[in-house]
Amino acid sequence: MFKKILIANRGEIALRVIRACREMGIKSVAVYSEADELSLHTKFADEAVCIGPGPSAQSYLNTQAILTAAEVTNADAIHPGYGFLAESADFANMCKKHNIDFIGPDGDMINAMGDKASAKETMKAAGVPVIPGSKGILNSADEARIMADEMGYPVILKATAGGGGRGMRVVYRSEDVAMFYGMAQAESGTAFGNDDLYLEKYIENPRHIEVQLIADSFGNIYSLGERECSIQRRHQKLMEESPSVVVSEELRHKMGEAAVAGAKRVNYVGAGTIEFLLDKHGKFYFMEMNTRIQVEHTVSEEVTGVDILKEQIRCHAGEKLPDWLENIRLRGHSIECRINAEDPAKNFRPSPLFIESVHFPGGKGIRVDSHIYGGYQIPPHYDSMLAKLVVHASDRKEAIQRMLGALKEFIIEGPKTTIPFHIQLLENEKVQSGNFDTHFLESFKYDPSRE
Repeated sequence: MFKKILIANRGEIALRVIRACREMGIKSVAVYSEADELSLHTKFADEAVCIGPGPSAQSYLNTQAILTAAEVTNADAIHPGYGFLAESADFANMCKKHNIDFIGPDGDMINAMGDKASAKETMKAAGVPVIPGSKGILNSADEARIMADEMGYPVILKATAGGGGRGMRVVYRSEDVAMFYGMAQAESGTAFGNDDLYLEKYIENPRHIEVQLIADSFGNIYSLGERECSIQRRHQKLMEESPSVVVSEELRHKMGEAAVAGAKRVNYVGAGTIEFLLDKHGKFYFMEMNTRIQVEHTVSEEVTGVDILKEQIRCHAGEKLPDWLENIRLRGHSIECRINAEDPAKNFRPSPLFIESVHFPGGKGIRVDSHIYGGYQIPPHYDSMLAKLVVHASDRKEAIQRMLGALKEFIIEGPKTTIPFHIQLLENEKVQSGNFDTHFLESFKYDPSRE
């Protein structure tokens, strides 16, 4: 087992890893930017090292500074959390070169799964259902048009190195392919330094369902059930839950088997997620694999009782997963709301202000993962998430009511937040009945006067 882990991240996920380390008897090292000097992860870790100025490029993405901090503190492993360097093949390889364990896949695995075109072919070879589309990278707009005409519209052009909805365009007519091809290529090149595109059949009104996996180095890979992630804005998730209201036991078994087969195909180790699109006919298709811990791992923890962070660390330390994971059953229902410093009345404009005071909700089945406190200045350099509010209850109806109560108890004075947005969302009849898809928020109307 590792003796000391450096956490190459900040905010709530840094605190989450620190707490897992503490329970496992592992020393922790926090790294922080000058803007995060007073952040809680710097106070609760056993050691803390400043790695640069506020902007991410000069701190949390500064690989040399992070590796130097690990060497100076004698850390034998680095946990990247999510975001920043979590899916950087170069950083994983640099850790290996410096004889530091990277708590995540190796560089080759990250590259293989990060390239969506090659990941799709890998999953197809493993027998995982994939969306019909190009076999690899497109060479031209003409090739894309010919293929789309054969496949039938609508189709979607995607950046092979994409994420967060960038480098994606849905095309409904043959005559629009060239224009959208150029737009997607330009956006992808600017965002990712890679303008390669591929083409897929566009699944209309799908649900976004992902399967949580945990895998050790002995060939044991287990599914921890699915998460419903269809409530999203501009391809960014806002609310997640487990289990999904539309996934039956039979479908859960099939999706779990497919996800495990895909992970076994690449000899995956650690915590990972395979994401699917589920159409209205109950057919599911591979979308992508995330080779890291996810923001929403919390809801899977609540319905399975598994501490995914601790199991992830154990897997990368070379330990075997417990056999009882093979017979895991989901208990009750869990929902997570991401609480962001954003103004939903002004198109979710960031609100990085001084937090005057905070009151966290409490009670049975309520969990708050957060790094904020009264007197905390929200840095303008990073993601706007302030907290993850998670509830667990015996069924979905009770979980919704518990979440509504917790949201109304959650008080953050100073910045605008998405708390009132989530209240209106969960009071919506379609959300309460589970009748939504990935396009739901396009028609959902937020009423600022109800704040």
